[in-house]
Amino acid sequence: MDIISHYFPDLTDHQRQLFQQLETEFRGWNERLNLVARTDVDNLAERHFLHSLGIAKVVEFAPGSSVLDVGTGGGLPGLPLAILFPQVKFHLVDSIGKKIRAVQEMAHALHLTNVTAEQTRAEQLRPQYDYVVSRAVARLATFHTWIEHRYKPRHAAAPNSGLYYLKGGDLAEEIAEAGLKASVIELKDFFQEEFFETKKVVVVPN
Repeated sequence: MDIISHYFPDLTDHQRQLFQQLETEFRGWNERLNLVARTDVDNLAERHFLHSLGIAKVVEFAPGSSVLDVGTGGGLPGLPLAILFPQVKFHLVDSIGKKIRAVQEMAHALHLTNVTAEQTRAEQLRPQYDYVVSRAVARLATFHTWIEHRYKPRHAAAPNSGLYYLKGGDLAEEIAEAGLKASVIELKDFFQEEFFETKKVVVVPN
């Protein structure tokens, strides 16, 4: 977990402990459910937790705001972000029930009272949120149709409300296809590890 402390030096002791505990819980669940590729488990902190926290290098979620994590899988990026932003409410959704049960159990074990996890699809949700986050669930054009009506009205939303989407590779064609006003922020500007060379956050304002 040193890698997280390195890039987020202001973490409290409690937050450091939670990241440590999340790694233990995540490994246990991964044995049973394959939440992430087995080959990646040795790099859990870097390739999954720190990658998730890349969003926090791009946006500071406002205290009291709400975040929807679509296609959360094993709780990424939602669980690491929920540890980092304890004053923010996170709603983690995925269509796969066994993964959501694992996320619910991990959130419960870590006493993350700011997290709810639900088996559903984004397009079936009714609540509205300040922010939407996700890790490369689908092409941007497709993904945006699922979440475009999930935002609070602009006048009621938190600052910098919008989508923060973790993607990799060359995204020019995908963004052009979506026809959205999107900006791309390179994670290599924040993290030195080779893994982040091609990793980006796509930001689509509300």
